[in-house]
Amino acid sequence: MSYLSVDNVSIHFGGLKAVDGVSFDVEKGEIFTIIGPNGAGKTTLFNLISRLYNPSAGRILFKDEDITQLSAQQIAGRGIARTFQNIELFENASTLQNLLVGRHRYSRTRFIEDILFLPGVRRAEIVHRRAVEEVLAFLRLQSYRDTLIGALSYGVRKVVEVGRALCVGPEILLLDEPSSGLNVEETDRMADWILEINMRLGITILMVEHDMSLVSRVSDRVLALNYGRIMAIGAPQDVQAHPDVVAAYLGG
Repeated sequence: MSYLSVDNVSIHFGGLKAVDGVSFDVEKGEIFTIIGPNGAGKTTLFNLISRLYNPSAGRILFKDEDITQLSAQQIAGRGIARTFQNIELFENASTLQNLLVGRHRYSRTRFIEDILFLPGVRRAEIVHRRAVEEVLAFLRLQSYRDTLIGALSYGVRKVVEVGRALCVGPEILLLDEPSSGLNVEETDRMADWILEINMRLGITILMVEHDMSLVSRVSDRVLALNYGRIMAIGAPQDVQAHPDVVAAYLGG
């Protein structure tokens, strides 16, 4: 049984086949990366897995459960969290407040209980804040805990977004272009975090990435897409050397 299985998934927007019959498996504990040129269907595939889009055909299974028709909220409840290529944080809220948003899947209290701040709400708040503080410490973000997102550098914001996803308590983490917009030093630190999240926290990672040095450094396996179809899948060095990948993506 594969941990995450994408089985012959397609999505069409009018006559455009953004993802066309894609199948692959992600094993528990691995870092699996999807590469490809702009418009290859990488982020669309992420949107299908995280249930922002409905597939035109095919199915997606997580731990042998068909999740194809679940809502995005139910997907988070199953332990699948993601980041976005364009940072999706609340700029007028602090780092701490943004990370607390990631704890929403664990909310079990009713609105009136929250308003009155009843004992059950207070106990839950302590649990949530403890979990967030652990993520802040893990990612070394304590010095930014009370800083508004709008006042942070772009590189720190990218780490905060990863932190918010970790606050979901994921079993599998979907990272959409984690190095996008980062300089060389920041990209190197992001690679360190990806490896730490995978090895120390035991979280399986599915990643879309364009920086081939980062891909080579952290990935166990790589899938190359073009025009919504698979060109190659395998070890990073084998995929990068594949003639179709060289021609379509690496400019050879």
